[in-house]
Amino acid sequence: MKKGKVGIIMGSKSDLSVVEKAAEILKEFGVEYEMRILSAHRTPVQAEAFSRGAEYAGIEVIIAAAGKAAHLAGVMAAGTTVPVIGIPMKTSDLGGMDSLLSTVQMPKGVPVATVAIGGAENAAILAVQILGLKYPELKDTLKEYKKKMEEDISKADEELNS
Repeated sequence: MKKGKVGIIMGSKSDLSVVEKAAEILKEFGVEYEMRILSAHRTPVQAEAFSRGAEYAGIEVIIAAAGKAAHLAGVMAAGTTVPVIGIPMKTSDLGGMDSLLSTVQMPKGVPVATVAIGGAENAAILAVQILGLKYPELKDTLKEYKKKMEEDISKADEELNS
């Protein structure tokens, strides 16, 4: 049974090692995804076409990772009504603060949900939470996932204090 589809977009191949973490989480939840390298600045026509065609292609959430000017998530959000989650990428210049501010500071009417610098895992979890509104089995699986996290912490606490 289909459990949603997420588009994972990155601004360059150097972002792949980070966004693969989002893909792993989506796989764990059984969510279909596709990955693309599209640049807001180097391939703007292709990026806009992806954004405008996302809903038609069955994509229900977009995760967009970019560094420096980090306009990719905004370009995605400008062309679609599909929810967009931005992952600001760490940079050598400013450690990712440039990416964070570019991703989070969107104009009124063009929202981008933004996670921490390099926060691919949380981007995927947020995508699953959004999809869980439509696919109840995802919501149930997410509840189990969070319960396991709680149990792991409790177990570690017990071991520490025994």
